[in-house]
Amino acid sequence: QVQLVESGGGLVQAGGSLRLSCATSQSIFDLYTMGWYRQAPGKQRELVAIITTTGSTNYADSVKGRFTISRDNRKNTVYLQMSSLKPEDTAVYYCDAKRLDDYWGQGTQVTVSS
Repeated sequence: QVQLVESGGGLVQAGGSLRLSCATSQSIFDLYTMGWYRQAPGKQRELVAIITTTGSTNYADSVKGRFTISRDNRKNTVYLQMSSLKPEDTAVYYCDAKRLDDYWGQGTQVTVSS
């Protein structure tokens, strides 16, 4: 069974930083595009950032210049470094592994207070 284990969410003041982590198995990490999505209350889940197996990245316009996605191939872990956080970044953040199929983590809450 595929597992994506997320950590790093929490409560932070506007302007602060958080780093999210998502660990999975090597078989998934080596073959799948990894990504972070988020879902705010009453809104649809949206893409935040993705990183391919070769390290190519793509970001939502709303987070460009503030968030950085990266991967550590030794630890089979993908990170989302979030800086200059805004209240509108408040959401449940989900890790995703995508290829022909799609696997999701359980989600981690990020709350940014004004």
